[in-house]
Amino acid sequence: MFTGLVEETGRIEAIEHGTNAVTLTVSADVCLGGTNTGDSIAVNGCCLTAIKVTKRGKSRGFQFDLLRETWDVTNLSSLRRGSAVNLERALALGQRMGGHFVTGHVDAVGKIRKWEKQGNDWLLDVDASAALMTGFVPKGSVAIDGISLTVAKLRKRGFAVWIIPHTRQMTNLRTRKVGDTVNLETDLLGKYAQRHPER
Repeated sequence: MFTGLVEETGRIEAIEHGTNAVTLTVSADVCLGGTNTGDSIAVNGCCLTAIKVTKRGKSRGFQFDLLRETWDVTNLSSLRRGSAVNLERALALGQRMGGHFVTGHVDAVGKIRKWEKQGNDWLLDVDASAALMTGFVPKGSVAIDGISLTVAKLRKRGFAVWIIPHTRQMTNLRTRKVGDTVNLETDLLGKYAQRHPER
């Protein structure tokens, strides 16, 4: 479980394709603190298990094995060496709860339709499937590449959020452009409400 409050951006150092899995190597700094092999790390909002943690030397960071399904249904498949990724360690018991409950189970991939500065802030408009949009509510929560955000506007096949300068600078949004794909996870409470409507 995560909060959607990105702790740092890491960098893709290597992508190796095996027969049944893809091995991803990601540089990190902050998220290495208190992290061990077997721990969960959200990478662009996708919960991955660290199979190797290197805390010293030039190769500081994590190594992950991704199932082919994970590779195929998330935007991790669009990454290249040098790509910036959002990183967050799993929520610890007793930790302050900012953001919202993010499971790290990506629901779908969306595509950036509009990404522009308006005044001091930025407007991010994302296209998404009509089926996914049934899980959205005005002023509800959404995780975009693992970033906890508030839904500002809804369309039949998309939505918009406002981004403050701090969020843009501290996440991989600073590298994003129109046409890029983003991982989407709708609000957990919304999923339960949708699954069990009032009778």
